[in-house]
Amino acid sequence: MAKTDNSAAAAAQGAWQDIETLRQRYSRLERKKIETAADLRNAERQLDELKQEALAKYGTDDLAALKAKLEEMKAENEKKCREYQQQLDQIEGDLAKVEQTFHQAADGPQE
Repeated sequence: MAKTDNSAAAAAQGAWQDIETLRQRYSRLERKKIETAADLRNAERQLDELKQEALAKYGTDDLAALKAKLEEMKAENEKKCREYQQQLDQIEGDLAKVEQTFHQAADGPQE
């Protein structure tokens, strides 16, 4: 069962709290502040690592430039896929012609 926080409810209603309740609230807020600061440091460290990785791989860590690069890469990939599909279609068509010619030769001259 979840523990209700009467101190927050009392504070919201404007009721006065005793010093122990205030100390507990302060301690909770202080722990939250420390946790949040640690989370911020970790997020900043991770961002710096990702920026360094982007700079090494793509020559920039600018978000707009990276988005443009991604769109360019997607367009190039789509182009290559279309070309590959056309090549496969051509190969299949050529193979069908060869098979047809082979079957005609194997069946002998038709009279």
